[in-house]
Amino acid sequence: MAQQRKIIHVDMDAFFASVEQRDQPEYKGKPLIVGGQPNSRGVVAACSYEARQFGIHSAMPSSQAYRLCPQAIFVSPRFEAYREVSNKIREIFWHYASEVEPLSLDEAYLDVTYTQEYGGSATRIAQAIKGDILAKTQLIASAGVSYNKFLAKIASDMDKPDGLYIIKPDQGAAFIADLAIGKFHGIGPATEAKMNALGIYSGKDLRKLTRDDLLEKFGKSGGYYFDIARGVDERPVRSQRVRKSLGKETTFAEDVLSVEILLEKLEPLAEHILLSLAKQELKALTLTLKVKYANFQQVTRTHTSENILDFESIKSLLPVLMAKTEAGSLPVRLVGLSLSGFDKPKYENVQSQLDLEWSDTF
Repeated sequence: MAQQRKIIHVDMDAFFASVEQRDQPEYKGKPLIVGGQPNSRGVVAACSYEARQFGIHSAMPSSQAYRLCPQAIFVSPRFEAYREVSNKIREIFWHYASEVEPLSLDEAYLDVTYTQEYGGSATRIAQAIKGDILAKTQLIASAGVSYNKFLAKIASDMDKPDGLYIIKPDQGAAFIADLAIGKFHGIGPATEAKMNALGIYSGKDLRKLTRDDLLEKFGKSGGYYFDIARGVDERPVRSQRVRKSLGKETTFAEDVLSVEILLEKLEPLAEHILLSLAKQELKALTLTLKVKYANFQQVTRTHTSENILDFESIKSLLPVLMAKTEAGSLPVRLVGLSLSGFDKPKYENVQSQLDLEWSDTF
């Protein structure tokens, strides 16, 4: 049986507007519109939650937004600033996920099926990601956690702003049954109107039609509608880049001076990383040792082999790499290991989501 997938969809809250409010404190707490000026033919690219209270939304003509809220602050987009923040956020994603599929500057799907941190709990990983984003960018994100992309995307919109919503496999069918068709990701206003004309207003209504019925009425999209009505979405998270390394580190409660103790602490880290590699069908050629001293200075030492690294070879390399540091003469507060130099993981065919058991660590 294939391992249960764990997918997170992260969506930054009012991203462009939040960046502007962060960088310009005088904008905080005020209706802010990023986009065209009110006397132009431009549109709203984004708006703060304060502006949304007046009925303003993205893609609305700026002139209309001004009529709804004359006191709003209008600013032009700064895309370079948004890209800079987006890059920082994606680096956080790659710390936790084996695959990251950006949808735009401010949202992405993450596959954390094989992530071992936080006991493999996708919920706790999502909480950590939200915390890291806040700490490193001073911005707030919402996250949806589920067993496929469709439900993770829907979940991230359920509790905005600063939301975290989880949909488990045993909840998926009931959740979709009660979901209004207009809330289905991928069903736009025109398709919604067509479905309404057919008496389809919710997932429960959509589920009444056969696959052939839906194919006849909606073409090839009908098959997709048939599946998502039943909580099935087998699309993988597809990265635009390959994860470059897998690592694990540990911080000591008290600084350690003994090299023997440090080497002893590193062995379970090596086993942990190799297990993650095996689950993702990866093989590594490069080993990196990280040492942080009590004075917070940090060094790394790397070895690249011509042969695939296994536990015994890593174990034999650790004293060699450690000898190239000042461990033993300077107290150490943290050690870490990472493996790199591997190929992109292969995806197995995912079985029907409803046939898979939900992990206790979700």
